[in-house]
Amino acid sequence: MKPTNTAPPFSQSKHVPGPASDEERRGLLSEGDIEHETSEELIPPQSNFTRRRITIGAVTIIVLLLGAVAGPALYSAVVPSRKPHEDFDNRRLRSNGTHYFKKTALIVSIDGLRADYLDRGLTPHLLAISKEGLRAKSMRPIFPTLTFPNHWALMTGLYAESHGIVANNFWDPRTGEEFHYNRIEYSWNASWWSGEPMWETAETAGLITANLMWPGPPKTSLGTSPTYFVPWRDKVPLKEKHDQIMEWIDLPLEERPQLIMAYEPSLDQAGHAAGPNSELVNRVLKNVDQFAKDIHDSLEARNLTDIVDIVFVSDHGMTDTSDPEWIYIDDILGDGFHQIEHEDGWPSMGIRFTSNVNESHYLEVLQKAAKASEGKFDVFTHETMPQRYHFAHNERIAPIYVVPRLGYALTNHFENGSGMSKGNHGYDNDHPAMHAMFVAHGTFPSLIKSLHQSRSEANIFARRLFNANKGWHSTSDNTYVMDTFPNVEIYNLMMKLLGIEKYAASTNGTKGFWDNYF
Repeated sequence: MKPTNTAPPFSQSKHVPGPASDEERRGLLSEGDIEHETSEELIPPQSNFTRRRITIGAVTIIVLLLGAVAGPALYSAVVPSRKPHEDFDNRRLRSNGTHYFKKTALIVSIDGLRADYLDRGLTPHLLAISKEGLRAKSMRPIFPTLTFPNHWALMTGLYAESHGIVANNFWDPRTGEEFHYNRIEYSWNASWWSGEPMWETAETAGLITANLMWPGPPKTSLGTSPTYFVPWRDKVPLKEKHDQIMEWIDLPLEERPQLIMAYEPSLDQAGHAAGPNSELVNRVLKNVDQFAKDIHDSLEARNLTDIVDIVFVSDHGMTDTSDPEWIYIDDILGDGFHQIEHEDGWPSMGIRFTSNVNESHYLEVLQKAAKASEGKFDVFTHETMPQRYHFAHNERIAPIYVVPRLGYALTNHFENGSGMSKGNHGYDNDHPAMHAMFVAHGTFPSLIKSLHQSRSEANIFARRLFNANKGWHSTSDNTYVMDTFPNVEIYNLMMKLLGIEKYAASTNGTKGFWDNYF
């Protein structure tokens, strides 16, 4: 099915109290039950010229002596090359012993895999992969911690206010239309999606790309599409997805994609249906862990683990909402509740009142109620939104946002909590329960571990000079664990792995972030 170029206008009728999208509460797309810091400055200020000359001379002599005495290995640890590493040259052909390959990167999103799920003892294969490669303590999603905003953040390296997908469902006051994540005539309309996804950058750089159900449009507003595109279908067996990935890997060189993106929602669906602490979640967690193993084993059987980098990510975490404390918005607003024209952003509530209403009055009412609640919920405007949310500078973001804290949920007496799932997300992206996972394997984790080892063995001067290994560490079992980092850094990682950084679009990621690790 091809994307629709235009979306029908949204009805401007006044708000009629009713349940929010049941699909959004049950689980995305489910039809079933189920500042990067600079290195420490070692050279004194220029005001003391003589002292500065002596220091520079000493630094030079020590570096030269280190190189002469300790040899090339130590010298490379002290003065790392600024040339791109040959592992990231996408033009160089690599042999697995039987066929030639170009540098390839695979990114797989397992929706709703909370970072600490990896500590349950149910994911031996992901942990084994991370021991051979690396993992992060967690990955911080963007706010709101919802599926569509975060999958587009992973693709573009942009916050919601920049890429425009500010919720799973929302209204655009400029066009008068409403975005619905689960209606193809809207979600496939490229005009909603700002930013440049990694597959568009890769295609522009001349690479072949493949998209296996990753949330987002099949084409950008410029008309660029992945070379291969498999649209969304629910309940697709994991084996079928594995086989599709391997089918692309096994294509002839001139047809084979170098960037493959794949998406799997079953864990998120289980989390919504039964809650994050349920047996269902644990069972599905084992299934997706086996899925990760099957992909890794298939690459290993093809002798491709030094050619294909795999990055496993998730979009957000999950929290138990089986018995929340309810906040009745209609009790707070009184008659003003019936003057709401649009609601966005479940489980938060982005509110737009009708034009004839004194919005300031109801904002004050909500703010007083939030203060009296003593921490149950917050009320923000574009001006008061926490800066760390990066969720203010877009007209699609409602002027008033009511954000419940974990343990609480918004409702009204008409809904009375109906349709609330047992697990949910969308809450504060700083809370560990909302954090996503990051596990990687392939050439680049091996390179990082090698650099870490070299830097660790260098003398204390070298470690101080280059701020070695800042932001990560290895555990007692030799698993390399990065500190928590924001998911807007993933786009630039994929650009580096594919060797196409010079084609990369501007992002909200931190310039030089990955240099801290490479």
